[in-house]
Amino acid sequence: MFTDDEYDYVIAGGGTAGCVLANRLSADPAVRVLLLEAGRSDRNPLIHVPAGFAKLTAGPYEWGWRSQPQRHCNDRVIPLAQGKVIGGGGSINAQVFTRGAHEDYDEWDKKYGCTGWSFNDILRYFLRSEDNDRLSAPWHGNGGPLGVSDPVNPHPLSKAFVRAGQEFGLPYNGDFNGESQYGVGLYQNTTRGSRRCSAAVGYLHPAKKRPNLTAKPGHLIARVILDGKRAVGIETTTGKSRHRYRARREVIVSAGTIGSPKILQLSGIGDPADLREAGVDVRHALPGVGKNLHDHCDLDIIYELNTYQSMDRFARPRPATVAAGIEYAAFRKGPLASTVVEGGAFSYGNREEATPDLQFHFLPAAGVEAGIAGVRPGYGCTLNSYFVRPRSRGTVRIASADPAQPPLIDPNYLADDYDLEMSMEGVRQSREIMAQPSMARHVKAEHLAGGQALKSKDDHIRFVRGHGRTSYHHVGTCAMGDADSSVVSPDLTVHGLDGLRVVDASVMPRIVSSNTQAPTVMIAEKASDLILGNT
Repeated sequence: MFTDDEYDYVIAGGGTAGCVLANRLSADPAVRVLLLEAGRSDRNPLIHVPAGFAKLTAGPYEWGWRSQPQRHCNDRVIPLAQGKVIGGGGSINAQVFTRGAHEDYDEWDKKYGCTGWSFNDILRYFLRSEDNDRLSAPWHGNGGPLGVSDPVNPHPLSKAFVRAGQEFGLPYNGDFNGESQYGVGLYQNTTRGSRRCSAAVGYLHPAKKRPNLTAKPGHLIARVILDGKRAVGIETTTGKSRHRYRARREVIVSAGTIGSPKILQLSGIGDPADLREAGVDVRHALPGVGKNLHDHCDLDIIYELNTYQSMDRFARPRPATVAAGIEYAAFRKGPLASTVVEGGAFSYGNREEATPDLQFHFLPAAGVEAGIAGVRPGYGCTLNSYFVRPRSRGTVRIASADPAQPPLIDPNYLADDYDLEMSMEGVRQSREIMAQPSMARHVKAEHLAGGQALKSKDDHIRFVRGHGRTSYHHVGTCAMGDADSSVVSPDLTVHGLDGLRVVDASVMPRIVSSNTQAPTVMIAEKASDLILGNT
């Protein structure tokens, strides 16, 4: 039945979580570990130059997935960039390092039955993963695989944004991952030595020399192979060839919030109605697979500047770009050492909330990400905002039994009116921050997508519904917990099956109040202990 060698652990997905697992599980020389990834290797230099992320949100290193028409967003089809490369989203993202509020994890434990996932339980995994170049105990770790650092040379506009946030009334915050997220400051990022430190760089590359670890890019996962109620291997495709790999101990699905439910459904694991509609035989009924999809709905406002000073002047070949490249190569400094997303803030849209519920990202550039409008090169900056605890929920469903066919992805943005209200408040606060003296002196004009004015509530509703987009923070489609709607237990094993776990952002029962890469690393760190029996 199996034509290839057997392994103890077969990991389906070489993104952030998969790379962490590959390192931790292969640390025992007595076990054999196989890491399978549909995408390419991460050798492209643009991946490792921090500012290179601006070139990676579209192209061969992401899946090219699109949403279903979003009925609460004017039926728009929204691009949903997700990493298709060793390191996954951590190889193409803007490297912002935030964990979320402590209360997020306490809620996982208390509300969703995720015993062992309260903040006090999981803090040690954040610390174990981290190598922070400025901060240390009690909130930060040093010496871990994931490099975390401050911006090397923050752009003057980013510093101006931080001052403007304080003028707006936010306190200065030098550590969004400390006691509280509330305030404005500069983001730390997942870089080390002015180079991106993805999970591939921090975890996988140092482990690849181990003879008991094999990493295979270019393998599209076709299905989990079941023997009754036990997962015994993985089937993949490479072009027209099929491959099967046996897992003596466990199969671990780590393909991300969209990829993991897709793999389970292709294997006959999921909601029977969804499987039958796609022409897949039901092997294990589990209605929660592919449900509970949610994401932060991002709103961008572009500003035109008075002078030629922003980072988008480096977007095209010109003498300044060449000079920036030389400076980076020689000294690891200059514009290319920037992650571009430098300034940030957490604020309250609803003052009755226990923790901030709005997040902001400031970019001293415009038109950086695919699909986002710009202004004259060198004359633009961007402030985006989103509500961090959305109530809207969507789905991921396979369209057929063909693993090469894209899934049907419906984030269902803004289905809940409260999400709409908080999104509008984020836009309102964005405009107020940018109107403060420290930023206003730099701004020539505000450019709202579609050229519309924002005066009335109806104007704001039209803007939010017409221009809300993904923040690339999809979670929840294989949610853990003790409810009937959950997919995995708190030890991340799939309900009702043996030898099968899911380990990635899809297991979050509810999204964290921040970016999602650092929490995904934490999940994989804890999962490695659960698998090895070290808890």
